[in-house]
Amino acid sequence: MSSFDVVTVGSAVIDHIYSLSNLPEPDGGAFAREHTTDVGGVAANVASGLSEFGNKTGIITRVGGDDAAETEADLHARDIDRSRIQVGSEESSYTLILRGPDGVRMIVAGGQSIPNLRLDARDIEYASDANVVFTSAYAPDEVVSRLVTAREQHEISTLVFDLAGPLSELEGRGTTPETIDRLLSVVDLFVVGEVAARSYFGGTDEAIATLTQQNVPRAAITQGSNGARLLEGDTVTDIPAFEVDVTDTTGAGDTFTAGLIHTWLLNDYAARNAGRFAAATAALNCTELGARGNLPSEADVQEFLEMR
Repeated sequence: MSSFDVVTVGSAVIDHIYSLSNLPEPDGGAFAREHTTDVGGVAANVASGLSEFGNKTGIITRVGGDDAAETEADLHARDIDRSRIQVGSEESSYTLILRGPDGVRMIVAGGQSIPNLRLDARDIEYASDANVVFTSAYAPDEVVSRLVTAREQHEISTLVFDLAGPLSELEGRGTTPETIDRLLSVVDLFVVGEVAARSYFGGTDEAIATLTQQNVPRAAITQGSNGARLLEGDTVTDIPAFEVDVTDTTGAGDTFTAGLIHTWLLNDYAARNAGRFAAATAALNCTELGARGNLPSEADVQEFLEMR
């Protein structure tokens, strides 16, 4: 029996969130009406969402000594195992999240702790003790490549990958196209947003065609307010987004992924039901400020769905 339902691998960062009067145009300006900080990062966000659903969750990440205590306290409060957190002497990775009045945002990343993350044999042993391992393209290429090798060698049984950003954003710090090419032959669930899909595949339709040709068993192409398209074998299921009063879209994709892992992989929901659950999870999180402003429980999501 596995010790963990899910182990996530990659980024746990400090989010600096600025609520702006407007998102500035090039050479333009804006006024910061509010500034808050929180712990975020794709791996931390997905782990937090899964923990809220009652899953036993662990994380492999790296932080600088400047923010180690804050990050560990946050993950401890969310009941996420922190035994494989690396602490370095470099500046912790961070994001600047610029949020406009309509909830749309821009994100700028910096810091060196996540680019310095590497996996050793103990990390692979830790990950192998989970039913599902999740990582994203924001993890260093050396990390994702090692997980791909572990999946090829059956050291881990189920691998989920989120192509979280366009290739230009990943250059020099994240997953390379060559590793993504390798990953397509072993990944169990491939998640990609439409911007990243255009960058790597050429577009949403091209993504579906390539993922089908590569025999990726399950995939999700997220399209923001236009919903998502789920691929299982050669069957495509369109999932509409739910309308809510949006406060902040930061973290919506991560909570969608957490919902998919919980339902589609861990509890074997049908694609349509898994997609609706994930879409409801993302919608609820968008109603509050921050990447994890309103992480719902499973009961919260089911209640929301019953009202729709």
